[in-house]
Amino acid sequence: MDFTAEPGNSLLTDLYELTMVQAYWREKRTGRAVFSLFSRPLPDSRNYLLACGLDDALSYLEKISFSSQAIDYLRTLGQFSEPFLGWLAEFSFSGDVRAVPEGTPMFPGEPFLEVTASLPEAQLVETVLVNRIHAQTLAASKCSRIVSAAQGRAVVDFGLRRMHGTEAAVKNARAFHIAGAAGTSNVLAGSVYGLSVTGTMAHSYVQSHESELEAFRQFTALYPETVLLVDTYDALCGVENVIRLAEELGDSFTVRGIRLDSGDMTILSIQARQMLDEAGLNLVKIFASGNLDEYAIAELLERGARIDGFGVGTLMGTSADAPYLDFSYKLTSYDGQDRVKLSTAKQSLPGPQQVYRVEENGVAVRDIIAGQEESQPGRPLLVSVMEKGRRLGTDATDMAASQRRAKEGLKKLSSALRGLKTVSPYPVEVSAELLARRQRIMDRKEQGCA
Repeated sequence: MDFTAEPGNSLLTDLYELTMVQAYWREKRTGRAVFSLFSRPLPDSRNYLLACGLDDALSYLEKISFSSQAIDYLRTLGQFSEPFLGWLAEFSFSGDVRAVPEGTPMFPGEPFLEVTASLPEAQLVETVLVNRIHAQTLAASKCSRIVSAAQGRAVVDFGLRRMHGTEAAVKNARAFHIAGAAGTSNVLAGSVYGLSVTGTMAHSYVQSHESELEAFRQFTALYPETVLLVDTYDALCGVENVIRLAEELGDSFTVRGIRLDSGDMTILSIQARQMLDEAGLNLVKIFASGNLDEYAIAELLERGARIDGFGVGTLMGTSADAPYLDFSYKLTSYDGQDRVKLSTAKQSLPGPQQVYRVEENGVAVRDIIAGQEESQPGRPLLVSVMEKGRRLGTDATDMAASQRRAKEGLKKLSSALRGLKTVSPYPVEVSAELLARRQRIMDRKEQGCA
């Protein structure tokens, strides 16, 4: 589901995109332009990013249009001429896009996607492209760390209620899936994307009954293979009530697990596991939730917690330790001529680019950012995903392929990069030719301010 590709979706932009586009249009500055979308330095707590959001970005480009209602609104702003509004009324995106497939591990300075189109077209779509790639890459990158910390145990998205808006909650569920999440509590995301949905009960269900055991009896009568929440009053008493229920039901007992949501989960899980095993309930799993993230999960497992899966909500859904990334969308070529930004600490690279990933013995050792026409060692990462405004038939946005790509790509990174500690940055080189092209522009600019 594309929440913003509806009548009026074209207004989901910054005003300056529209004012610039009118200026381009007025000046007949409509030559072919290339824009590159990339990340500047990563937050201290990130060693890599996991590319995501391309599917939504391409959907937006396919569907963007200005409805009569949108044109009427823009007219009220008093900044746009009638001829220009007429041009907008006929607008559709007809450019090309090259991008790294979703699920690709990425590093600072590397283009996630490049848009090639007339200058007004390529400029107009900036805001939404940055938003969609940024938001879902942020989510996938956070989830990837949590999945890694879980060491093969299931991670389930519990974040819907505290994410920053309902649209984010649905789209992030898809990003979490690509990063390796086993399921989501979000029913709409399950419906839209075909994700596995999971969830059983809250404390209120137990509280509504006269006793915890009675609540368990009633719930399992309806959902025999459920996971029972045991810490409404006292977690170990809750485990005892599960054992009593098993004794009552005998061979009819098919409860799959219990969930701990509070307390010292290391101690509680160890004690709960011992109690369940002694009662012959070896197949009953222990699931944990409650203020979890990669750091909490890693600590639990390091301390020997007996936990089989994790429900992770707020801290994953908001990427709490690193809530934003420094993504930029910069002009790199216009009318066949290189363009760069030379601002201090915010320099960009010229022209259409390619990223080559060099691997040795199955391990990624360095990347090279080069001009698109250059030949460099390694595997090229950017592929064509859209031509003339229509997406191509690639697997770059297929969820199953993207999940596999993420898993395989992360395996090729060093264990240090996959870890939770910040380590020395992964080597990303810029080709000598690309550096020379930028230097030539710098030399020209140094000759005067004009």
